[in-house]
Amino acid sequence: MQRTGVGIRVLNFLVDTFLIFGITYAASAWWDFHVMYWHYPSIQFYTMFFIMLFIYYTIFESIFKRSPGKWLSKSKVANSKGGKPAFWQILVRSLVRLTIIDCFFIPFFDGPLHDYLSKTTVIEA
Repeated sequence: MQRTGVGIRVLNFLVDTFLIFGITYAASAWWDFHVMYWHYPSIQFYTMFFIMLFIYYTIFESIFKRSPGKWLSKSKVANSKGGKPAFWQILVRSLVRLTIIDCFFIPFFDGPLHDYLSKTTVIEA
């Protein structure tokens, strides 16, 4: 079980963030149409971004063990024994990603907070 380096994780993050931003932009435009014509309640872009971020990572990592960014870098999420993570571990990973403090724990836990709390890691596929 070979863990991925920081460079691969940054590439994963950038690819996934750009994809999430694009999905959120399209969903926000679609929702704004409904707000304008049918008077639905308005949703701020940042709120929709965090909702999409949670849904994106939860769906991809629970079904495929990887997101599109991880596909690109040929890496995947694994539990501490190298196997498929449980659904609760994916939920914890996705929820902790919503916090701004996630990336600040890298020097303390030898990885992001979402890896530490969910007892998972990103390995080479």
